[in-house]
Parts: sequence; structure tokens; C-alpha cells
Amino acid sequence: MNRCQFVEDHQRRYGVTRLCRILGIARSSFSHWQRTGPARQAADIELAARIRQVHRASDGTYGVPRITAELGEDSENVNHKRVARIMKAVRLAGLRLRRRHRTTIPDPAAAKVPDLIGRDYTASEVNTKYVGDITYLSLAGGKFRYLATVIDLASRRLAGRAIADHMRAELVVDALTAAERTRDSLPGR
Repeated sequence: MNRCQFVEDHQRRYGVTRLCRILGIARSSFSHWQRTGPARQAADIELAARIRQVHRASDGTYGVPRITAELGEDSENVNHKRVARIMKAVRLAGLRLRRRHRTTIPDPAAAKVPDLIGRDYTASEVNTKYVGDITYLSLAGGKFRYLATVIDLASRRLAGRAIADHMRAELVVDALTAAERTRDSLPGR
């Protein structure tokens, strides 16, 4: 309920002037609301029906920005804030894309690790240069598993991998151990 509606509901008992002063609204604003309120409510009801139609046509995926754009294409100039207000009132929401899960949180106090390959991702011989990475795999229920890989730069083949529900150093060690088993040895290890 907005403040003007409150004033209208309680004006007989307390008076418009007193309620406007207490609620911090100008009496002229209340008078303007009284003149335009019912018309705006009728327009909001009509717009809500159109919003429902667009939302249903998108299989429930469109949110405020897309519905506003769709209404604009149909020559209905409407503000995105009004669309958001009406969608909230009728309990409609667009499909939310999953959030990115942050996998690396650097320690500001830790020393920088040197780039041993100097950004040169090529190798002339197999079993001389390896690179690794950790990524996450999202599962149902908002859970994750982490995948660590070791790749030989010469052959571009997967040399070792490990999957776990954590991102501790053991995950990388397990991937290196798997690569060592696959390749019989890792130079420099």
C-alpha cells in the first residue's frame, strides 16, 4: 500500500491535512493521486494482462528487460520500473541464469608463482611440457565437483585427471600422479 492510499483509507477519521503532514507528502500530491489513481490502477491491470501474455509466450523465461523491450515493439511505451513493479505484484519472474562460481581466490600475501613456460604453449617433443587447469562441474542441487587436468603440450592429449569435491592441493597432486602413471614419468618431478 502506498502513502496516498493510506491517506484515502483513513481521511474520514484523521483528516487529509494531518495525515499528509505526518506521512510527509504534499496535499497537492495526494489530490493528484486521487484524480489519477483509479485510472492508473485500471491501466496497470490491463498492462498486467499483457505482461502475463508476453511472459507465457516466452515459456516463463523473459524477465523485466525483455518484457519491456517486447512491449516497446508492440508500440506500448512503458518504463522498465513499472514493468518490474507490476511483475512483482502479480508474482512473475524471468528465468535466472546460474551464477558463476568463483573457483580461485588469490591470497594477497602469497608470493607470485613464476611463469615457467613463458606463455609459450607449444612443445616440440612429447613429455617435455605440461600444463594444468582446474574447472568446476555443476551438479543438481547447486553442488559442484572440481576437475583438475594435466595436458601434454606437444600432443595436446590429456595426461592425467582427478575429480574431487574440494579444490585443495591434493586434487592437483592426484592429477599429477595420474599423469605420471600414464606417461611412466614426468620430467622435473
